[in-house]
Amino acid sequence: YTLSLHDALPISYSNLWDTLERRGLKRSNLLDKESFNLSPALVNKLRHDRNVNIDTIMYLCEKLDCQVCDIVEYKK
Repeated sequence: YTLSLHDALPISYSNLWDTLERRGLKRSNLLDKESFNLSPALVNKLRHDRNVNIDTIMYLCEKLDCQVCDIVEYKK
């Protein structure tokens, strides 16, 4: 199974936004150097449900003290 660059990925990061909101955080907090220190390009990928490295997912889980399912959802 191969995806082209124009195919929509069957994943969603909407759970990440919900998790942030439950913790009183906003998307802009992801860019904060003292909180998460993610690059604008990486946050943009998350905003548009684009592919990110599993290390990024693990980092977010550690920083937010949550599970992968609290960050990403696989949509069939």
